[in-house]
Amino acid sequence: MSMSISPVILSGGSGTRLWPLSRQLRPKQFLPIVGEDSLFQMTLQRLAGLDGVQAPLVVCNEEHRFMVAEQLRELDQASQGILLEQVGRNTAPAIALAALQLQQQSDDDALLLVLPADHVINDMAAFHAAIAQATDLAIEGLLVTFGIVPQRAETGYGYIQHDGKHKVLRFVEKPDQETAEHYAASGEYFWNSGMFLFSTSIYLAALEQYAPEVLTACTAALDGERTDGDFIRLDTEAFATCPSISVDYAVMEQADNVAVVPLDAGWSDVGAWSAVWEVGETDAQGNVTRGDVMLQSARNNLAYSERRLVALLGVDDLVVVDTQDATLVAHRDRVQDVKLLVDQLKAAERPEAVLHREVFRPWGSYDCIDSAARYQVKRITVKPGEKLSLQMHYHRAEHWIVVSGTAEVRCGDKTVLLTENQSTYIPLGETHSLANPGKVPLELIEVQSGSYLGEDDIVRFKDVYGRTD
Repeated sequence: MSMSISPVILSGGSGTRLWPLSRQLRPKQFLPIVGEDSLFQMTLQRLAGLDGVQAPLVVCNEEHRFMVAEQLRELDQASQGILLEQVGRNTAPAIALAALQLQQQSDDDALLLVLPADHVINDMAAFHAAIAQATDLAIEGLLVTFGIVPQRAETGYGYIQHDGKHKVLRFVEKPDQETAEHYAASGEYFWNSGMFLFSTSIYLAALEQYAPEVLTACTAALDGERTDGDFIRLDTEAFATCPSISVDYAVMEQADNVAVVPLDAGWSDVGAWSAVWEVGETDAQGNVTRGDVMLQSARNNLAYSERRLVALLGVDDLVVVDTQDATLVAHRDRVQDVKLLVDQLKAAERPEAVLHREVFRPWGSYDCIDSAARYQVKRITVKPGEKLSLQMHYHRAEHWIVVSGTAEVRCGDKTVLLTENQSTYIPLGETHSLANPGKVPLELIEVQSGSYLGEDDIVRFKDVYGRTD
């Protein structure tokens, strides 16, 4: 018997421990943390070569929908849809939404290969072999999880006790150091990876038995769905009633048809900067670097620079991450506590917890170059063929200067084409829009002036991305 495999990519994490690179509106799964491609794209790429694999279904936060769509497009990767969660409800509901959606799309009972979007796996052959082994078990009606063969005593992961074959004896919460050392030495425990393989019908039946309130809420949320291109929008009110619960608590720890397949494939969930150092390529002194970095008498450091030179002299075991608007310096032993800094930023309502200086939009991006009272300067990049919304502002006027490319500017009832070194003025309260009709990126400088310069001073009248007010 053979069944098709439908990958379900869970892309709802926030990655707070990888601040300042990972932030709320552009978290770690969409960033090139360990390579040239993002972790999300690497997750998609490792599906290549699997037998019977279908296009993936992605479950993500609504705020991240355009990043998901853009990164799929960059890989020329088709999908079975992008399910949007306006509120996060953990993994059991996310997988339930995917299972129900796939059930609606096909009468066939598919296997769901559930993969978080932010993992690193180095050995593709071992990964594919584990999936083949799990497929045989899932076809027999088992709920299969993948257990990572532990490389050390780790207190940051949950554990799975097994019988030496495929039977799961119990799931264990994150242990203390002494207990973790016992688990790692015994050979009876795997790390809990958060990856699963099971059939749609088996998972939904388990939900109905062990977490019926999750199944009820997710069914209602999809009953009220509406599609917008590849985006699948839920009935938000119905989904908000769903309990927030992990698939481990909801199903895996309660069911009696659970199996585990060992995975020894160079796995990491890159959950902290220490993990990025562990999976990185080290120099002779044990340093991992990225960007413009200079080292002298420095050992076992991670140094990451987005743009400017970062120099380390006479220091060991540090993490130094320099972005355009924030710099982190921490000892490698303390990087699990980076989330405490993020909590502090959020409590102070600092934008560095949420946004990067360079902010990505479906049409391109903008970078805030300078700002002070009553003015702000941005560098705006518009991708070829893309268009900003028709909008107006109550509190600011804008000057646009084209640096390169061609700008199609609508201001009031007039539309003009501007090229390099040409400029225009958008008065306060005037309806306007900006488009790039050309074949190359449009770069322009925007100078805002006014009493209030917040991003929420936008009234949208028409938008090709569905953001109309």
